[in-house]
Amino acid sequence: MTHPASPDTASRSSAPKRLRAFFAVGGLAAWMTVVGVPVLIAASAWLAVDVEHVRFRRDITHTGYDDNLSMLDSTRRAAAEAGETLAEAKLANTADIAAGKAPYVVVSIADNRLWLKLGNAVLYSTRVATGTGKNLEQTNGGRTWKFETPRGRLFVERKDVDPAWVPPDWHYVEAAGKKQLTPFHLQKGKPLPVGGGAVLTVIGNDVVTRLSDGRVQPFEVREGHEIRVGKLLIIPPYGTNQRQYFGTLGSNRLYLGDGYGLHGTDVPSSIGRAASHGCVRLRNEDAELLYRVVPLGTPVYIY
Repeated sequence: MTHPASPDTASRSSAPKRLRAFFAVGGLAAWMTVVGVPVLIAASAWLAVDVEHVRFRRDITHTGYDDNLSMLDSTRRAAAEAGETLAEAKLANTADIAAGKAPYVVVSIADNRLWLKLGNAVLYSTRVATGTGKNLEQTNGGRTWKFETPRGRLFVERKDVDPAWVPPDWHYVEAAGKKQLTPFHLQKGKPLPVGGGAVLTVIGNDVVTRLSDGRVQPFEVREGHEIRVGKLLIIPPYGTNQRQYFGTLGSNRLYLGDGYGLHGTDVPSSIGRAASHGCVRLRNEDAELLYRVVPLGTPVYIY
């Protein structure tokens, strides 16, 4: 992995050039970003506490909607442990940003670009990938997903190293469609016969094949290599090891809540395009840099 050399020194020396290029290329959009974002910061500071309650309720609703009930208790515990501290960090950062003392992040969906700024100065800028804006419809079940990057003000709620991706149901619906298979929800306690006296079942935290002689064979999965039984593509239960992929989200992630984040990628060729399912993808070296220099509670303005 490539590590940017002396990011603090490089940022200071390149800031004037980047700032001039920012205005030269961005024109009206650049001025709107510089003038509009500080105004938005000042006007929205007093909303921070109420926003925390609204976002928490929304996250819980979203968790239930995606049938991710097994993660609900851990979400509540995490919110109880970190919610007050995070709210204080957001309020403190909002005040410091308004005074030009703390950095903030701006993402342009139209330009597929990210800026790390301090006041009006651009400290760092890089290309990103954002949501495709496409829809995915489930043939049986009537569910529809739209893959777009959310606009507005979000906050860095958590910072992760080597994050695991827990694929939502839409991933399996999409993968099944590409392979002309039927998505099938495997449920704990309900084995699926696979022939020869063997069954597909959940033992502990693993999806396994239990053979007729009692032996078990756990599955190894990764994106593009899901569990398949005949014409069925298996959707593992939440909480199992087979319902998480490592490497897909790259080296680091700044989690923004509601399943969205700024993270690395295992598909660097997608950077600079509308290519994600909603998250903001970065090159792994950019994700690592932001992980090191962006504090918890930092606002991220996406437009």
